[in-house]
Amino acid sequence: MFRRKLTALDYHNPAGFNCRDETEFRNFIVWLEDQKIRHYKIEDRGNLRNIHSDDWPKSFEKYMKDVNCPFKIQERQETVDWLLGLAVRLEYGDNADKYKDSTPDGAKNTDNTAKTAEPLINLDVNNPDFKAGVMALANLLQIQRHDDYLVMLKAIRILVQERLTQDAIAKASQSKEGLPVALEKHILGFDTGDAVLNEAAQILRLLHIEELRELQTKINEAIVAVQAIIADPKTDHRLGKVGR
Repeated sequence: MFRRKLTALDYHNPAGFNCRDETEFRNFIVWLEDQKIRHYKIEDRGNLRNIHSDDWPKSFEKYMKDVNCPFKIQERQETVDWLLGLAVRLEYGDNADKYKDSTPDGAKNTDNTAKTAEPLINLDVNNPDFKAGVMALANLLQIQRHDDYLVMLKAIRILVQERLTQDAIAKASQSKEGLPVALEKHILGFDTGDAVLNEAAQILRLLHIEELRELQTKINEAIVAVQAIIADPKTDHRLGKVGR
């Protein structure tokens, strides 16, 4: 499932790489850091290079945190795919002049150009790379996992559209200013025996009332929207009746 990325990074055995083999996996991590990612200084890579140490898992877990990997050490396939993606991005950054003028083979004819315009047409939902990518995004955005990867992809799209667009971020960053409220004018209805707790309870009750008002507003808007769809009477005075 990692063959294409490994090939792009000139790994010596892209077809036979097995991340479940502990020794091969540790050697791969060392190669990736030494040759491609280079997050640590050379003198700081000693613990990671000591692949036979009993403390190597701890060193690798620290390394994952240092490079901001969103996965846990137990999620090996997702971790490898994420690290490969990071390495590919860094490799491109180091050789931007080499790749910027390159043209994909599929874009050299009109048929393939049309296909690349719609990248989801030929999407293989069973492809391990696709699944690993969707899982990585879901974990990064803290989206609930689902057995259907397309469902997760749709959830990711909705989240990005609603919360991560420039307009959504700008709207969320706008502070809401409310009117001051005199708590003493609002009767709590019970006494906790503590003035601070009473005040906190009053605030919570007011916030709850505000949420209920917002919910009622949304319900009213939904009712109006439905009525606009199903109730559109037209009056025909000649027939003496109302309706279509």
